[in-house]
Amino acid sequence: MKLSCGVVPYRGKGKGREYLVLRCFRNWDFPKGMKEVDEDPLVAARREFSEETGIKKILISAEELFIETEPYGNGKVARYYLGEVNETEKVQLLPNPLTGILEHHEFRWVSADEARDKLVPRLKRVLDWAEENLAGK
Repeated sequence: MKLSCGVVPYRGKGKGREYLVLRCFRNWDFPKGMKEVDEDPLVAARREFSEETGIKKILISAEELFIETEPYGNGKVARYYLGEVNETEKVQLLPNPLTGILEHHEFRWVSADEARDKLVPRLKRVLDWAEENLAGK
């Protein structure tokens, strides 16, 4: 199994909570990328988040709290952790450090409803998981 690791980034609380989604061509997703050999999945998720957003600080809710998608795209599975971003952090879409290619074309902070409209079904399940785990916060 190929494991891609990422973060469901959020900021704010309750009805004001927003999620960060990134667009590559027509596809919206949360920040994620492939885990390197012998790399811890949480370390990979933090690295990918930082590489793709330019944000260095994120508060991961709990190391043992994650969700994995069903296999897609040649058997890849994506694992997502919940991560809180400080309201003052600014997103910078940066090129891949190895290839120099910009992997994403746009980012948006959106409500759960707006995110649900943009995400494919396997990621709507991830969003629902995030909303359940953040209920009451």
